[in-house]
Amino acid sequence: MDLNLKDKRALVTGASRGLGYAVALGLAREGCRVAINSRDEAKVKAAAEKVHRETGTQVVGLAGDVSLPDVPEKLIQQTMQAFGGLDILITNAGGPPAGAFESFDEAAWQKAIDLSLMSHVRLIRAALPDLRKSSAASVLTMTSYSVKQPLPNLVLSNSIRAATVGLTKTLALELGRDGIRFNSILPAWTETERVYELMSFRAKQNGTTVEEEIAKQSKDSPLGRMGRPEEFANAAMFLVSPAASYITGVMLTVDGGMYKGTL
Repeated sequence: MDLNLKDKRALVTGASRGLGYAVALGLAREGCRVAINSRDEAKVKAAAEKVHRETGTQVVGLAGDVSLPDVPEKLIQQTMQAFGGLDILITNAGGPPAGAFESFDEAAWQKAIDLSLMSHVRLIRAALPDLRKSSAASVLTMTSYSVKQPLPNLVLSNSIRAATVGLTKTLALELGRDGIRFNSILPAWTETERVYELMSFRAKQNGTTVEEEIAKQSKDSPLGRMGRPEEFANAAMFLVSPAASYITGVMLTVDGGMYKGTL
């Protein structure tokens, strides 16, 4: 299937590694011009160069912490300067730390809100004027299947990502008449650096190894394994592409069947 992504212009945040990187690489392979973002300038420039070398597509690396109030607008402006327009916005940020409810103070909650909710709000708000000019405008928020099935020791993520899903669905309803589609992907355990960090946290708590924790978690999937970043990227590319032009307001679990509910 031709996803009709050639020459589309995209910004993917949180994309120097993990799921964001996999999506950016996939888009570039489809001929999409891509701006990628990360807090670490050296890492994002290296990631952009790597994607460009592999795909031959124009890729721009933009440094900035999306949890800071002024950064999202700057990233949109820089993307516009590079490409002259914006068709696709994929909002992603590293998740908040693991821990139980009573281990987090007010400051920790506010930091998590800025990272896992307000980064999406600010990026979308800054991008709307440019997305309205696109004939194939699409926004994808990256969240977690924990919004449907809360996970142990992830109270910050469980709580705040649910708000992002509410935001995504609301904007799909409000802005559909402007020709902008809004969807969210809810990944489960996928083989990324962040997941290995979480498995390391569990291993320390349980006196086990990272490998044992990965094997234990993988049993939750009917497929008996964690997902691969490229499997997530395939779903993301379809949702943001013109091939999915009548799909909006969808909260898609990409979880290998780990979510046990029916809705």
